[in-house]
Amino acid sequence: MDQNAILDKLVQQGAVWRGRGGQDVARLASGWADLDRLLGGGWPRGALVELLSDHGSGLGLLLPVLARLGEEGGWLAWVNPPHLPYAPALAARGLTPGRSLLLRSAAADARWAAEQVLRSGSCGALLAWLGTLRTTQIRRLQLAAETGAALGVLFRPLAERAQASPSALRLQVSPDHGGLRLQVLKRRGGWGGAELRLRP
Repeated sequence: MDQNAILDKLVQQGAVWRGRGGQDVARLASGWADLDRLLGGGWPRGALVELLSDHGSGLGLLLPVLARLGEEGGWLAWVNPPHLPYAPALAARGLTPGRSLLLRSAAADARWAAEQVLRSGSCGALLAWLGTLRTTQIRRLQLAAETGAALGVLFRPLAERAQASPSALRLQVSPDHGGLRLQVLKRRGGWGGAELRLRP
């Protein structure tokens, strides 16, 4: 008996589980060709993305896709941003400030609100600064993003890098001579470790 026949027999008996091939994930073009290649086609839609940085870096990477989602009529939700979003600057980058929701709340309420926003199906993207999260809380946010087909982005401190995470994509973002250095820590359907230097 050849190896394929043996494997097929074991699968039929339930002794071996065969994983699915790379999941077919809807992608949103990032607006940066090099970044799209790094991400396997763009930002994953219906998924949670973590941007880990100690410098507050990464929002500029998202502006082109956020502008496109706004054109589609989706809402952009900001949960506990460290600074008040500046409407004229957002408008200059193609975002519609009138399609933005801003929520500032205590940590537990902010986590609950972020989950509801992602699950609602009426929000194109969520940008959230939620502080320290347990793995189970990240899992709930990931499932909510899948349910609502939204792009959920968590801005997290670099200290959280070692935490196991169920998010679909994790990127480490750091300043690099007037640009950004990106390192893929985890990418669903692909390998981590790839790096990119980008000038947004």
